[in-house]
Amino acid sequence: MHSAGDGRPDDVSGPLEAPEALPDGHGAAAAVAHPPAVNVAAFFDVANTMVRGASAFLLAKGLHARGFFDTVMIVRGMWWHAWYRIAGKERANHMEGAREGMLSMIRGARVDEIADAADEIYDELISQRLWPGTVALAAEHIAAGHQVWLVTAAPVEVATLMAQRLGLTGALGTRAEHIDGAYTGRLLGDMLHGPAKAEAIAALAAERHLDLTASHAYSDSSNDLPMLDLVGHPNVVNPDRKLRRRARSTSWPIREFRTGRRAALLGASSVLGAGALLGTLSAVATVLRRRRA
Repeated sequence: MHSAGDGRPDDVSGPLEAPEALPDGHGAAAAVAHPPAVNVAAFFDVANTMVRGASAFLLAKGLHARGFFDTVMIVRGMWWHAWYRIAGKERANHMEGAREGMLSMIRGARVDEIADAADEIYDELISQRLWPGTVALAAEHIAAGHQVWLVTAAPVEVATLMAQRLGLTGALGTRAEHIDGAYTGRLLGDMLHGPAKAEAIAALAAERHLDLTASHAYSDSSNDLPMLDLVGHPNVVNPDRKLRRRARSTSWPIREFRTGRRAALLGASSVLGAGALLGTLSAVATVLRRRRA
């Protein structure tokens, strides 16, 4: 084991995830008024690394319950979420659809209304889906004096709220444009996904003088390989098949918080859920066709 003094948490065993803006194109917000004066950081992906499932979908589910958008959109999001859990990977058209869906669902909404709703949704839906093991890893880094950042394609407002609740340094996330306190339905820069995460981390490191060779990153997805390759201490949590192969070939630490029985149950529930969702999608499509007729 390595000691905290060399930039790694002590334990890597077991069933082992005042706002400041970065340059345009990257979303960031500090979750504490006085971040640690250190140059080592740990970067955590959110979906399936810090949270079971996708935080953006959980936000959408909560906003739908509060009447922010219609049922067709949430059903589409449920299908993407089910696919992600069954296949263990993302598809490009799903990410594009998620981007458009996220923007359309908040277009015209007040920033303060979304913030208030997100605060409630965190307590109702997100907090109970946190992986305790990943939260413990983040706490180890905080205890070691490291900066700890969430890095996610989800809206930066949601990521920052999570960072604040967990006592982390801050968050990098997708930034939506707002004018006069209302969302316009357009992004500022790109969705923070894939290579864009590595670019955002590099910009943050330059701004805060972080030593990336001494820093850590955690993710479940092979889409985050650019982020993992950027740091000196990459780690994988609940990995997809491609990322697990890469981790084994490079001897990266693997934390698996899904026990065999639990993973089987999650897979079964996801498959059953997908069947129900397909039926719901079919029903919605039938209603829409009748309306057009």
